[in-house]
Amino acid sequence: MTFAAAIVAGEPSGDLLAARMLRGLRARDPQVRAMGIGGPAMARAGFEAWHPMDALSVFGYVDALRQAPRLIRTWRDTRRRTLDWRPDVFVGVDAPDFNLRLEEKLRAAGIPTVHFVGPSIWAWRFERIHQIRRAVSHMLVLFPFEVDLYREQGVPVTYVGHPLAELIPARPDRAAARARLGLEPGRRVLALMPGSRESEIRLLAPRFLRAAQILASQDPDLRIVVPVVNQHRRAQFEALLAQYPVPGCQVLSAPPEAGQGAEAGLGTPARADGLDTAEWPIAWHAMEAADAVLVASGTATLEAALFKRPLVISYVITPWMRRIMAWKSGQDAPSLPWIGLPNILEREFVVPELLQEAATPQALAEHTWTALTDAALAERIERRFTALHETLSRDTPGLAAQAILDASHGRAA
Repeated sequence: MTFAAAIVAGEPSGDLLAARMLRGLRARDPQVRAMGIGGPAMARAGFEAWHPMDALSVFGYVDALRQAPRLIRTWRDTRRRTLDWRPDVFVGVDAPDFNLRLEEKLRAAGIPTVHFVGPSIWAWRFERIHQIRRAVSHMLVLFPFEVDLYREQGVPVTYVGHPLAELIPARPDRAAARARLGLEPGRRVLALMPGSRESEIRLLAPRFLRAAQILASQDPDLRIVVPVVNQHRRAQFEALLAQYPVPGCQVLSAPPEAGQGAEAGLGTPARADGLDTAEWPIAWHAMEAADAVLVASGTATLEAALFKRPLVISYVITPWMRRIMAWKSGQDAPSLPWIGLPNILEREFVVPELLQEAATPQALAEHTWTALTDAALAERIERRFTALHETLSRDTPGLAAQAILDASHGRAA
């Protein structure tokens, strides 16, 4: 009998995770049928979408309120279709506000539920554990420290590793990355990454650019690369760059084409590790090429760590947004002393975090200058993050697929 899985993934990172998980399932059962909500990567893995992934895309609390009627219609339709279909398992990939409510209803109706990517209850809203306990038959987590947390709360859990650790090379090739981007050898290179959301760029980019002006005055040969996710964010950033001009600043919005720079003798050499960089996001090219990274808090901090680069983490939110977060979470601040994923995973301040009022251009410049120029620091960071990479590197598709199959076998229970 064909194995059937309903899956809901609500954003690009979830789409990629779910696609890899689907390939793991198909390696065990080539006839797997999977339907629900997903994106293009899942479609390429044979997924049938009831609704496009964009149906769940919201940007911040205000947009969520504005889109509430559409989200409710999508949620109800997905619940109805899943209950009518009665698949062997439901898998919610991230998107906890949408998926946990759905999983609670489906599990109560006898459908096993797996949640892939544990909500960060270790930082915010620990009270969610009660809903998770009701909603989730099995939790799949990306970080090893999460296992004890869920196990102690009576939630079956499997650590499946972080897929980024499989996709990012164990030994980054700075020279090859610079060749792909047409960057001259011998110069210092800083990757400047003020975030992918409109609000992040609006609040962080002016501070980052003023810090970059200070750095450029200290090293006139410094090259600064700024990867942006799309043309909208590029236009927004370039408008700010016109207000705070920085010499040697290069904005990147598309991955380099194969052979770019060949006429200058740079070429695109074959990688010794055999990894294909053609489908990398532009940010990965920038981080691999860089000596250091100045970055907004988020998944990009883990990416920079896996590229073994010294980094400086920063974040700023408005007082209004801070009040909303405190109201929604019941907390004035995270439960942990760190916000950056590398520091959370290492349980100490391995790299600096400059938040809110501390994120002044001068302070950002001073810490970033150290990251760019301190060779002993760079060696320590490389050793530390190489060990972290090894910890996070697992057969994520295979482990996730096996846990999903095991959870489905417990349907009768």
